[in-house]
Amino acid sequence: MKITDIITRDKPSLSFEVFPPKEDSDFAVVENSALSIARLMPDFMSVTYGAGGGTSKYTAKICSEIKDVGVTPLAHLTCISSDRAQIRERLSQLKELGIENILALRGDIPKGGDLSHGGCFKYASELVREISDYGGFTIGGACYPEGHPESESYAKDIEALKIKVECGVSFLTTQMFFDNDILYNFLYRLLKVGVDVPVVAGIMPVTNAKMIKRIISISQNALPQRFLRIVDRYADSPEAMTQAGIAFATEQIIDLYANGINAVHVYSMNKPHVAKRIKENLSEILK
Repeated sequence: MKITDIITRDKPSLSFEVFPPKEDSDFAVVENSALSIARLMPDFMSVTYGAGGGTSKYTAKICSEIKDVGVTPLAHLTCISSDRAQIRERLSQLKELGIENILALRGDIPKGGDLSHGGCFKYASELVREISDYGGFTIGGACYPEGHPESESYAKDIEALKIKVECGVSFLTTQMFFDNDILYNFLYRLLKVGVDVPVVAGIMPVTNAKMIKRIISISQNALPQRFLRIVDRYADSPEAMTQAGIAFATEQIIDLYANGINAVHVYSMNKPHVAKRIKENLSEILK
């Protein structure tokens, strides 16, 4: 099923993200986690692409196994370290497995490199165009409600996003955010420049204090005082922090649904118990 058909229905959707192992030896553990989340029967699941393509071979495999459970998979595909032949090979593999949806991303620049390093693709929009020319896929793109950390300005980031849509992106998935008003303002800005594709809201349940430092270093998110107080109060108690983090994420999601944002994607960090508890918290709402 096309992701666009799922997220444009007149009912709330809930989806989860999983990621392949960093080491080949960890595959069985990750596979088990991914399938445990799939058995919760979310509306779809995305599978990330190994950093630099290192363990990317597992993206297609996990997507295929998710599909066998009966859940629509969304395969991430990055391009920064790939040439055209490599991308075409991966597209052929996904098509052979019956995977219809791709989230097209530039990917992280290799350490010590720049945009001239690696393959022939510098920007996600170029990958989107390549996938579109290949045909047969519904293409999604990433967006950043608070602006991409590498963008020279918020306006430039919106401009780049519009180019991605013009190249063939039919839906967008946001980077994590912790203040829903930031998303609502972002959606207004998109409509103002004529970007009207469906947007899936990305939510990260923070279940341990260490995640905060990583979140800030990667995305420079604005963290509401209410959220920071929760972390400060419960950081030293893993069980309490998990419960509080899930509760905060659940409240965010309920507010999104109440304000007409029907598509929510949870960055569940390969944690089936987190995905399960969030889905249970929303059981009546999702009906």
